[in-house]
Amino acid sequence: MEEYSRTLNILGSIAMGIVGFQICRKVLPWIYVNVLGPKLFGSSVNLSKMGEWAVITGSTDGIGKAYARELARKGMKLVLISRSLEKLNTVAKEIGDEFGVETRVIDVDFTGGLDIYKKIREGTTGLDVGVLVNNVGISYNHPEYFLDLYEADPKFLHNLVAANIHSVTHMTALFMPGMVTKRKGVIINLSSTSGVIPNPLLSVYSGTKAFVNKFSDDLYTEYKAYGILIQSVQPGFVATNMSKIRKPSWFAPSPETYVKSALATLGFATQTAGYLPHALLQLVIHFTEAVFGEQFARNEVLKNISATRKRARRRLEKEQ
Repeated sequence: MEEYSRTLNILGSIAMGIVGFQICRKVLPWIYVNVLGPKLFGSSVNLSKMGEWAVITGSTDGIGKAYARELARKGMKLVLISRSLEKLNTVAKEIGDEFGVETRVIDVDFTGGLDIYKKIREGTTGLDVGVLVNNVGISYNHPEYFLDLYEADPKFLHNLVAANIHSVTHMTALFMPGMVTKRKGVIINLSSTSGVIPNPLLSVYSGTKAFVNKFSDDLYTEYKAYGILIQSVQPGFVATNMSKIRKPSWFAPSPETYVKSALATLGFATQTAGYLPHALLQLVIHFTEAVFGEQFARNEVLKNISATRKRARRRLEKEQ
């Protein structure tokens, strides 16, 4: 009996050692990437040495505009790309006057056809582009079941895929060759926390963002030998027009607060929530999946998003 007890103690110690090792292997890197590294050291990447110019899509508002401002603050010249020429000119003048950098604007609708990329190519010919921020994207007006969404507006789903996926792949194809030639460059692709957690009733949007994560990860593996850093950024709620959150908070920061935090992770993480509270949200959901099962976590998320859908539909009915 004593020998049996000793054997159990040994096996228990081994099991605890394995669990402890796995926790250290997962948790310590997470703490370094999300807390210690960015907070203590900041980004190790000198963006201004990647090239003279930064190209930012969806740059007239929200996160895109915040990236443009931070890159201008670092002395980079900017190519701002968005749909509204009037807004582009306003933002270009605002940033140019404040930071004393050269700016160019290109007005295109990313839900359009492939001809828009010819216009972008022509508008950036000869520029030394060192940083590309693929930020442009669209989302649902409110959570909705896939078939109801499709029945209401099939073209919207086409536009969503065009803006969220085609823009990332085609813009990358435009500017990566120059980065490969000079063997340096940074590509920042805006994904979403919805791409890495359960997100029913936003299935097409979250699917496009999951694509951005996978595309970025594998593309980085392909081209890291050429000195190109590719990062997928996965914000949660940020106080922007897209999220319809007007007042910033600790959990839903302003675009400026979010982007400063996200840029600090460059060089530490190729996949990042970009902001500690959003990283904690991802961690809690993944922990819930591990402990209680994936289906439990999905059902809980579905309950919360269904409540949001009901509130949105009631609001729309009152407006009609």
